[in-house]
Amino acid sequence: MNTLRTGEFFGQTNEKINFEGLIITDTEYTHPYVDWHYHENAYFTFLLQGNMVEGNKKEVYHCPSGTLLYHHWEDPHYNIKPEGFTRGFHIEISAEWFEQFHVSKNAVEGSIQIENPAIKLMLSKIFKETKMNDQTFELSVQHLLLNVFSQLSADKMIPPERNPRWVKQINELLHENFMEKVSLTELSKTLDIHPVHLSRDFQKYFHCNLGEYIRQLKINKSLILLHNKNTPLTEIALECGFSDQSHFIRSFKENLGITPLKYRKMR
Repeated sequence: MNTLRTGEFFGQTNEKINFEGLIITDTEYTHPYVDWHYHENAYFTFLLQGNMVEGNKKEVYHCPSGTLLYHHWEDPHYNIKPEGFTRGFHIEISAEWFEQFHVSKNAVEGSIQIENPAIKLMLSKIFKETKMNDQTFELSVQHLLLNVFSQLSADKMIPPERNPRWVKQINELLHENFMEKVSLTELSKTLDIHPVHLSRDFQKYFHCNLGEYIRQLKINKSLILLHNKNTPLTEIALECGFSDQSHFIRSFKENLGITPLKYRKMR
């Protein structure tokens, strides 16, 4: 089985940034099939464009643009890339980084697909910081990455199998219907839960309120659509469920700190 050393990925790496135990790469995937292999370091993969299939010992993931994966160190997996351009953003994390910031290497184990929209937005912010590349970007990246692991640890505290049934149900409902207007009354009826109970306990399991969670899902959807430079912002706003372009721009800037147009230019 192939072992990829620090900074190595299959494909063409167009940009590499290395500092304080982190190796950040922007890579175009060029191999139709990559046989079983593992990396000596833990790392995140954020699929910016295209799609791929990834399999590990437990699961197979069909990964469109916007997919976020985490791979534990030395965790075997394989990749299949369909025809077309596919690009990934990676954050590789050395053992020294975990030690330096007192983060357990076993805080997250195995290869997992991360659905939490807040964590995806943090990865998008890290991507943004690497493209700005100013005097503070290293500090910002470290801060955001520590927040990512903090959020992953919080998610891990309550295993999915111990969550009430409605937690999985509402997560699926929101991912499927976030582009439409959603009301607390309708959700409560669908889930057969009192609105007060739903409002109170949603924060416990999702670490934000319902409105914030839905906005995060909308912004994550817009990040994929912004890749097509010919798609007007108005069209993206409506497709993601925003009331108008102004609402979209305001929400985008609140979450990522820059406008959609500036983010589009960075890609």
